[in-house]
Amino acid sequence: MTERIGVYPGTFDPMTYGHQDIIQRACRSVDRLIVGVARNAGKNPLFTLEERVQMARADMASLNNPHGATIEVRPFDDLLINFAKSCGATLIFRGLRAVSDFEYEFQMAGMNARLSGEIETLFLMASERCQFISSRFVKEIGRLGGDISSFVSPLVRQRLEDRWASLPGGS
Repeated sequence: MTERIGVYPGTFDPMTYGHQDIIQRACRSVDRLIVGVARNAGKNPLFTLEERVQMARADMASLNNPHGATIEVRPFDDLLINFAKSCGATLIFRGLRAVSDFEYEFQMAGMNARLSGEIETLFLMASERCQFISSRFVKEIGRLGGDISSFVSPLVRQRLEDRWASLPGGS
């Protein structure tokens, strides 16, 4: 039997419990899931690519994975479709929180299908408990002193607090 490989790409700046929810659910459909951490300099990430990969790997090591899929974390700085091909993937997983996410994701899925018809995009709706979580909001809430412990792992929370303390004007 051929191993089913999927890719779940993102900037993960930082990884949230919403991302982890999609990862756990994607593992139901594949034997191996590659969490692709994109360089994505256009988003001006708070953490370097290496830091985001390190945090994602730490979160994956402690993730409850009842479906037994192997989870790997890899950085990439390429077209998503080329990265997926290099991983041997036949599926790309994308999470949708709201209707506002759909238009962009739909266009990206169409472009990826045109670039490679062998790789399918599967959309997973965010779980009810995670629909409102976004990395952008987590960073803003935490930067302003709000409690982000219900949105990110303890490791990520600590890394965010350390980063803000090291910035000019940080506490």
